[in-house]
Amino acid sequence: MKPQEHAGKFSIEIRVTPQEIDALGHVNNVVYLRWVQEVSAAHWAQVAPPRVQEKFLWVVLRHEIDFHKPAFLQDTVTGYTWVGEHQGAKFERFVSLYRTATGELLAAAKTVWCLLDAQTLRPRRIEQELLRLL
Repeated sequence: MKPQEHAGKFSIEIRVTPQEIDALGHVNNVVYLRWVQEVSAAHWAQVAPPRVQEKFLWVVLRHEIDFHKPAFLQDTVTGYTWVGEHQGAKFERFVSLYRTATGELLAAAKTVWCLLDAQTLRPRRIEQELLRLL
């Protein structure tokens, strides 16, 4: 990934642990999905003030993930996320996972999230207040 492609995208680094390695000697596919959720949650935790986090929750409606290359023990992975289109209570979020040392794309995901009211647990239309944060 070229440096200009990172602009405006939230990122975190993830260190591969022995527990994430499967029988094939690389990170298990389920772990990539967990990382997608962790990158997304970290972004929300950073941009949303506590009062907003107390008011709203997010749930996943759909994950699409493409696996490009395996990650291995001792790798550090950089996860980038950004948001896409929204409609009503639904929002697209994209996450790309790269091997930090080489910049190789490991996996790319598109997820659809639904905003919930934290009190009622019912879907809630995404208002301008949230759009400005994201």
